[in-house]
Amino acid sequence: QVQLVESGGGLVQPGGSTRLTCAASGSTFSINAMGWYRQAPGNRRELVARVEGGSTTIYADSVKGRFTISRNNAKDTVYLQMNSLKPEDTAVYYCYARRVVRNYDYDVWGQGTQVTVAS
Repeated sequence: QVQLVESGGGLVQPGGSTRLTCAASGSTFSINAMGWYRQAPGNRRELVARVEGGSTTIYADSVKGRFTISRNNAKDTVYLQMNSLKPEDTAVYYCYARRVVRNYDYDVWGQGTQVTVAS
């Protein structure tokens, strides 16, 4: 099993910055991808950014150039640095990990952390 615990977020002014942290525990050796998704009220959960393997990063077009994802493999932690925040970035942000066990993929989710961008 893998558990994900998020921290960070809260209320941020437009144009401001914040950083989210997600720490994985348990059978972390089985993880081959980690990232962040978000869900705003009335919307589907969507990809924000993801790290595949050790280094390949994928970003949603809406956050390219503003958000940066990074992963510390030694600490089993993934970070999301969010800059130039906009009101439309307001959402619950979920940490994500993909486990591979006996050639099967399993998705693991954190509990979510609220990010609200407002003045």
